[in-house]
Amino acid sequence: MRDLSSFHHIETLCAQAGYDPASGDPRVPPIVQSTTFYYDRAEQLADLFDLKAEGCFYSRLGNPTCEVLEKKVAALEGGVGAIALSSGQAATLLTVLNVCGAGDHVVCSQAVYGGTFNLLDVTLKKLGIEVTFVPAQASQAEIEAAIRPQTRLLFGETIANPAVEVLNFEAFAGAAKKFGILFAVDNTLATPVNCRPLEWGADLVTHSSSKYLDGHAVALGGIIVDGGRFDFSDNPRYPEFNRPDESYHGLVYSRDCGNRAFLVKARGQLLRDLGTTMSPMNAFLTELGTETLHLRMERTNRNALAVAEFLAGHPEVEFVRYPFLKGENAALAKKYLTGGGGMISFGLTGGRERAARFIAALKLFANVTHVADLRSSVIHPASTTHRQMSEEALEKAGIRPNQIRLSIGIEHEEDLIADLKQAIERA
Repeated sequence: MRDLSSFHHIETLCAQAGYDPASGDPRVPPIVQSTTFYYDRAEQLADLFDLKAEGCFYSRLGNPTCEVLEKKVAALEGGVGAIALSSGQAATLLTVLNVCGAGDHVVCSQAVYGGTFNLLDVTLKKLGIEVTFVPAQASQAEIEAAIRPQTRLLFGETIANPAVEVLNFEAFAGAAKKFGILFAVDNTLATPVNCRPLEWGADLVTHSSSKYLDGHAVALGGIIVDGGRFDFSDNPRYPEFNRPDESYHGLVYSRDCGNRAFLVKARGQLLRDLGTTMSPMNAFLTELGTETLHLRMERTNRNALAVAEFLAGHPEVEFVRYPFLKGENAALAKKYLTGGGGMISFGLTGGRERAARFIAALKLFANVTHVADLRSSVIHPASTTHRQMSEEALEKAGIRPNQIRLSIGIEHEEDLIADLKQAIERA
C-alpha cells in the first residue's frame, strides 16, 4: 500500500483520494454489484451487526464501491468520514432526523433550495419538527434570537440555490458554538474546490452529489461529511447520543464511537431503517466525476464570471446575482470562496412573460430541471423548482417572478455569451 497522507492539495485529492489499490488490484475502483457479502463464521457477522467491527455485510448499510466515494469526498472536505446516500434530499433528511425528533427545532437560512424549504416547512413539520428561517446573511445576533431550548441544528447553503447568496459562515458558526448546536452546510454549488465549510466553523457538510461531484448528470446521490469535531458528550440538546441505544445492546454513541458518533448513528439507525442507500453504480459514476472536479470547476468559475459581467453590463437586464459581482455578497465571497461556481440568477426587464420568451429563444442553454453539470442550462425557478412556495415565501427566499437561473458549464465563454445576447434580443 502507498502512503498518500502527506499529499493535501485539492487537485491531487480529486485524482487519487479514496482508493488505494494493493499490488495486483484494479487501478480503477471496481463496481461491486452485490447486495451481500460472505463470511466464514457466524461471529463475524454478529460483530458487524453489533457495530463492533467494520466491514460490509449488506449493501443497504455499506458497499465497497460506495466506501471509495465516501473516503474521496471526506478527504476533499477535510472530514473524518462520510455516508453516501440515494440523493441530496436524503442527505438533508438524515442530517435533520439524526438529531431531531418531535418537538425539536431547526434554524435554517431562508435562501435554500426549494426542495429543502419544503422538506423543513411542510414534511418535517408533520413529524413535529419546527423550523425558523433567517436570512443567509443574518448577523449572529439575529441567528441567536431564533434559537430555542429545543434547537438541535443550524443549516444553510454555502451558495444559495437559486438566490445566489453567500452564507454568513462566521455568524452561523458563532451562534452554533455559543449554544452548543450542530451547524450543517450544504456545499453543493460551491464544492470543496471553491469552499471547505469545515474550515469556517461548520460541523457537517452535505452535498447533492448529483450536481458538480458527478458533473455529467448521470447519477443521483447525496453525501454527508462529518468534521468529527462536535462534542456530543453531556450535551443536553442531544440525549440520544448520551444514553444507551437498546437496538445496539446499549451502545452509547458519544462514549463508544469517538469522533464518528454522528456517522455511526446515522448509518446504524437511519440508513438501517429508512434505506436511503446509494447504488454501487451511481457511486462508481460519481467517484469518476470527482476525479476531474478541480478541472471542471476552474473552467466553470471563469466562464460564469464572464457571463455575469456581460449580463451586469446589459441595459435590458434588471438585476444580476453572482458571488463576485459588487455588493455585500462580494465581500462574503472574497472571504469564504476561491471561486463563484456556475450559478447565476438574473432578471430581464419586461417581467415574467419576457423571461419565458427568453428561455424559449435560447439555443445552447438547455431548459432542464437540473443544475451544476458540465453543460450549460437554464430554468425559471418561480414556476418550476420553487413553484410550491407562496409569493411571500418566494420573496423571503430572494426569488422574483422574472428571475432566471443559469447554470454555466465548460463550453467556450464566447459561445455562451452569444447565445444569451441573441435570446435577449429575440425576447
